[in-house]
Amino acid sequence: MSVHVPHLAITMGDPAGIGPEIIVKACHRLEPRIAAGELRLLVVGHRSALTTAARLLAEPHDLPETQPDAAWPPLALLPAGEEQAPIPLGAVSAEAGRFAYLAIERAVVLALAGRIDAIVTAPLNKEALNLAGYHYAGHTDMLAALTGAKSSVMLLAHDDMRVGHVTTHVALADVPRLLTPERLRRTIELTYHAVRDLGVANPRLAVAALNPHAGEGGLFGRQDIEITAPVVAACRAEGLDVTGPVPGDTVFVKLRARQFDAVVAMYHDQGHIPVKLLGFDVDPATGTWRALSGVNITLGLPLIRTSVDHGTAFDTAGKGVASEESLIEAIDYALRLAAARTWRRATAQQ
Repeated sequence: MSVHVPHLAITMGDPAGIGPEIIVKACHRLEPRIAAGELRLLVVGHRSALTTAARLLAEPHDLPETQPDAAWPPLALLPAGEEQAPIPLGAVSAEAGRFAYLAIERAVVLALAGRIDAIVTAPLNKEALNLAGYHYAGHTDMLAALTGAKSSVMLLAHDDMRVGHVTTHVALADVPRLLTPERLRRTIELTYHAVRDLGVANPRLAVAALNPHAGEGGLFGRQDIEITAPVVAACRAEGLDVTGPVPGDTVFVKLRARQFDAVVAMYHDQGHIPVKLLGFDVDPATGTWRALSGVNITLGLPLIRTSVDHGTAFDTAGKGVASEESLIEAIDYALRLAAARTWRRATAQQ
């Protein structure tokens, strides 16, 4: 019986950003694992941008070009489309936005056809994407539209910090309205099953309170009492190990203390700040920082998608200093999730 070697697609994101650089660096680091048969990689993106990044980094360009219907080698480049105009590094352009979209579109088709096991995305630029005529807030909206998913949940992960989000890119004033029992329950369930797929047999979840002190008995708002508490009680009655609402100013301390395996946050900054605080290395002498690690995982799609947890960094594109750590971590998370999905399918067929 042959062993399935997971095949991942890495989409380049915006070719004018640091995506090509971190992809070249990651592929170089992963070559021993690819040669050992641990994984296969298909880079989907802009041929010239990848060549430029390889030249900049003095890395050999070992990615043979392939086509969607070909038998791919273990490490290959699939052009997302025909290059129509030069793409200047570190600048917003419609051509870069077009390629960012085409790469995702091509990868989604391959994933839904079962030809790849997961998609790992490098960062895109929302302004460039919209200039190209693709009016999405980012990867998540685009992936939902391309796959027909009704809704999705963002899970941020950094080591033992795992945070699902009830809401993300919405105005803070809209969060209370969007906190419905159905939305909260779906976020809890998707986060629970994702953490289990990542290797925690019986995940312990905490649901962060929306209001200070979980509403202080209703003095600071009643959402935690009237929405969160009943949903948590219903989930516990069905066997999920869920606690909440837990005040937001202590819930992440408890997560770091490993009293929980994941937190469900109510809104973007509540969940992002603690994860990013740990994921950045700050030099106190110079006041500079760099992203070390952190992964964005989209839950609720009919495919596996992980991503770096940083932006295109136009200000450093082309300097060869971008770190590939988050991309490597995103690839490893995709491999773990793909292995769990493969195991479930094999078990269901027995």
